[in-house]
Amino acid sequence: MKKEQKVSKDKRYEDRHKEERKSKCMIWGTSVERPLAEEINAFLKATGFTKVQLIKAGYQVLSEKASKNK
Repeated sequence: MKKEQKVSKDKRYEDRHKEERKSKCMIWGTSVERPLAEEINAFLKATGFTKVQLIKAGYQVLSEKASKNK
């Protein structure tokens, strides 16, 4: 398969499944200062955690903290 054919096939697949992906997942285009990002990436690599696990754990901790402060 030529590269052009593959790109075209991938594009059609993406177009067909765009709404399904949008309803299932959300992408946050956020920025973090490089030193902090490098520290987080090193932590994730060392521990084997994923960014999603980090976000979920952080959310859980902050939710619990917020509920105690009410």
